[in-house]
Amino acid sequence: MTVRNSSSYYPQKQGFNVDMYTEEELQQIHFATLEVLWTNGMHITNDEALDIFEDAGAKVDRGSGTVKIPPYMVEDAIRSAPPEILLAGRNSEKDVVMGGSRVNFTTFGAGVRIVDIESGDLREPTKADLGDTARVADYLDQIDIYSHAVTGSDCPNENVDLHEAEAFLTNTSKHCMHIDLTCGENAKKYLEMGAAIVGGMEKLRERPIISALVCPQSPLELHGDAAQIIIEFAREGIPVNVLSMAMSGATVPVTIAGTLVSHNAEVLAGIVLTQLVNKGTPVMYGSSTTSFDLMYSTAPVGSPEMGICNGGVARLARYYNLPSYTAGG
Repeated sequence: MTVRNSSSYYPQKQGFNVDMYTEEELQQIHFATLEVLWTNGMHITNDEALDIFEDAGAKVDRGSGTVKIPPYMVEDAIRSAPPEILLAGRNSEKDVVMGGSRVNFTTFGAGVRIVDIESGDLREPTKADLGDTARVADYLDQIDIYSHAVTGSDCPNENVDLHEAEAFLTNTSKHCMHIDLTCGENAKKYLEMGAAIVGGMEKLRERPIISALVCPQSPLELHGDAAQIIIEFAREGIPVNVLSMAMSGATVPVTIAGTLVSHNAEVLAGIVLTQLVNKGTPVMYGSSTTSFDLMYSTAPVGSPEMGICNGGVARLARYYNLPSYTAGG
């Protein structure tokens, strides 16, 4: 057990406001995160990712899949990740720049049930429904980025993510973030789809009209497919959003501070991987972290605790000078 002596100067926030944390509190969360990544490590189930971390100097246990990431490696990755990211639209008038204190809005998903607009029945969404949501988002001035809102339940399982990409790429001129890529091979094909639209991979790097969202698995795991998607996007230098969906009291500690440390470790591990693959890869610091409802065994998206967590996440991202992407609270 690590002993932490008292600080001689440790101001705290009193009451609640949007800026909930002092610099000293954020620093303590950061130091605790570095300790978790170095002493506990991340569980990573991807051989290529293990090779990348080991070659860079991380301590890798192949038997358990544990990767212990030294603090200097985390700090280097934070410094090399760009503070601003261009999320280009097919229509340049709909380009979005993320970073600093800019606030943008996106759809989110992916919903597995919808209310039929004509019958009023609750049913599974189709590929056509997915295209319709993209067309609606394209029309609405308030929506800056399209993250696919529903799934395509009628698409074949082996490439459902590519069918979903076809549906939204052909129905909006705004930037498209795929939030449900299934594997590295399909990630490469999605990148090829984006390159075909703009005229080649080099042009896609200049004006990235697509990006991907990838979720570590709480607690402290980066599973094989997620790691491979990160690697494929970083290899091409296309933006990737590393987003934790930790649940306070279930997959991570029940306290807000403990939740933020675990969340931070999961996201920073993904960010480190992007920078080890390709230094300077644009990356977003993401969150859909919320509390766990012990009575109903659900993860309430919209709870007060989610707002507190994501306020902390946004503040941490500012502390690291990285663009953030958080679910609504």
